[in-house]
Amino acid sequence: MKNPQPTHGASSDNTLDHDQELAQTRRLVMRYGWNTAAYQILNPGIALWFSPHREAVIGYVRVRNYCIVAGAPVCSEDCVHEVVREFEEHCASRGWRVWYFCAGTRLAESLNPLSKGQAVLLGAEPSWHPADFVRKMTTKASLRAQCARARNKGVVVELWDNDRASAHPALQECLTQWLSTRGLTPLHFLVEVRTLERLLDRKVFVATQADRIVAFSVVSPIPERRGWLVEQNVRRPDAPNGTIELLLLSAAQNLESEGAELISLGLSPLSRHAQLHTNTLWIRVLFGLVRSLAQPLYNFRGLDAFKTKFEATRWDPVYAISDAQRISPSVVYAIAEAFAGSAPIPMLMRRLRRRLFAPPSQS
Repeated sequence: MKNPQPTHGASSDNTLDHDQELAQTRRLVMRYGWNTAAYQILNPGIALWFSPHREAVIGYVRVRNYCIVAGAPVCSEDCVHEVVREFEEHCASRGWRVWYFCAGTRLAESLNPLSKGQAVLLGAEPSWHPADFVRKMTTKASLRAQCARARNKGVVVELWDNDRASAHPALQECLTQWLSTRGLTPLHFLVEVRTLERLLDRKVFVATQADRIVAFSVVSPIPERRGWLVEQNVRRPDAPNGTIELLLLSAAQNLESEGAELISLGLSPLSRHAQLHTNTLWIRVLFGLVRSLAQPLYNFRGLDAFKTKFEATRWDPVYAISDAQRISPSVVYAIAEAFAGSAPIPMLMRRLRRRLFAPPSQS
């Protein structure tokens, strides 16, 4: 019997239709969005809950009897505790347990879950002031050389208007080419690839070579911190070396010129910059197995090395926080299912089989 697909709950305000929900969520995010992943609750497939008594929204995916929250509540800092209490009462009345996945330090410090054994350290996210990022890109020899390689191959980066970007078939084709090189089928939740369908306040930086699109980056706002998250870096397999570095430099220069105060490359799962040894023993063992077994499909070390080379000003811890007194393996599986959109183990086995038994390429 197949495991059920993740299901999405309804808004707590039944008077709102889908478009009104998105408009209300967008307004709240642009006012109170502090968590790095705050803007991503506007992505397709995220269910929304609105506080009946406060200006607050929570985005989540429900998998069986678990609510996997995308980051943290979007609300003013002084009412985080009350919003958490309301949401967890709402979920408890339906028999659902709650996990806040990819929560930042503000929620962790507010709830103090580490002292209660209710948090798992997932990794860390690097961040800079945009001016510091630009300085690093232009003074560190290896990064400067990468950008020069791309420029010497004729790569040019432009900020596109969102109406143009969302409907441009060449960007979609570039995304398709990039996905074809990934070890896994497209994931969802906080790594949703369909951002071009709902750009709204995002920015899209496009790299072209001889009028051909070779890569693009999507950045989303972190409004309360006057910051931006690099949500996606997408490149064709034949894009010149240094194209992503040039995209990131161009994005940072644009954000600096507009007065931004933060740029983040997002979560680096199982990063060596996180104090992963503070997790419980079985979590440490599990993470070790995940890092080893996922290597053919997802290169945790490679991603961490890529983000590390930009020499971040700071690395902030990122958590999964539970409302339960004990962290169980079943919730880890539910979180994986939220990302996969289906039962993760059969999906991984199918993908591994295809890789192991694929005919050799003819070259």
